[in-house]
Amino acid sequence: MAAPRILVVGSVNMDLVTQVHHVPAAAENVRGDDIRSIPGGKGANQAAACARLGALTSFLGRVGDDAFGERLRRNLADCGVDTESLATVPGAASGVALILVDAAGQNTIVVTPGANARLSPADVDAERRLVAEADAVLLQLEIPPETVARTLQLARHAGTLAVVDAGPPRGTPEEALFACDVLSPNQAEAATLLGLNPAHADPETMAAELLDRGPRAVVLKAAQRGAVVADHNGVRWAPPFRIDPVDTTAAGDAFTAALTVEIVKGATLDDAARVANAAGAFACTRLGAQPSMPTADDVAAILRSEV
Repeated sequence: MAAPRILVVGSVNMDLVTQVHHVPAAAENVRGDDIRSIPGGKGANQAAACARLGALTSFLGRVGDDAFGERLRRNLADCGVDTESLATVPGAASGVALILVDAAGQNTIVVTPGANARLSPADVDAERRLVAEADAVLLQLEIPPETVARTLQLARHAGTLAVVDAGPPRGTPEEALFACDVLSPNQAEAATLLGLNPAHADPETMAAELLDRGPRAVVLKAAQRGAVVADHNGVRWAPPFRIDPVDTTAAGDAFTAALTVEIVKGATLDDAARVANAAGAFACTRLGAQPSMPTADDVAAILRSEV
């Protein structure tokens, strides 16, 4: 079987990461360990994961003309991603994420988009050939919403599978967001999309309500509970894998990348969600975003651990 062809249209950031005992409260000063600069960004993380999982992966995005931009480009290329459509924006800074990881492996993130905010619908139009030639287009919400909407429009016109990782949503979502084949939020993102309080929102109910908004399927990431799968066959759970988390920063990105690759390979949605849970579990066992993206062998090892 030929390798899946995945086009990722999305963000690329440099993650500045430090580990802390706990996330500080307002006006509190806490001590962190040495700060690390680690390539990240939801789009770039997912592109790295798709490539490591065996897909022929291209990345459409923007970096600044700074040292971070060069390093981010080089890192993606080293992961096996085609970066020909990763352009440099003169005079712009590359995207940066400030990440605190606490003792339980949970994270708090502040993102400054930089050049990612300059990825426009016209840029996607200029690369519409890539959309038409791909087996799937994978998107996130760290780029302008109008760019996401235009990409989905082109994918629908070309008959290309469109998968949207619905993070991070901001405010009222545009209806164009739901014009995808597979929508994959986490619990907090699903609640935001539906205007609900995440503390009181049920994952199964949210998945069903999001399905009613237009996507052909919803796969909701529910952290240690696994994932909820919703489509015309109903709503059901894909069980989790038990691990000791080190850093959950990019677990959702590993999940969505693996989900996309498996669907393109012909897996059922339930089987794809199971593999995606394994990919997300593996990512939690490593520090940093792109360094934690799994290979096919890594995912297979997690799947075997279930037996």
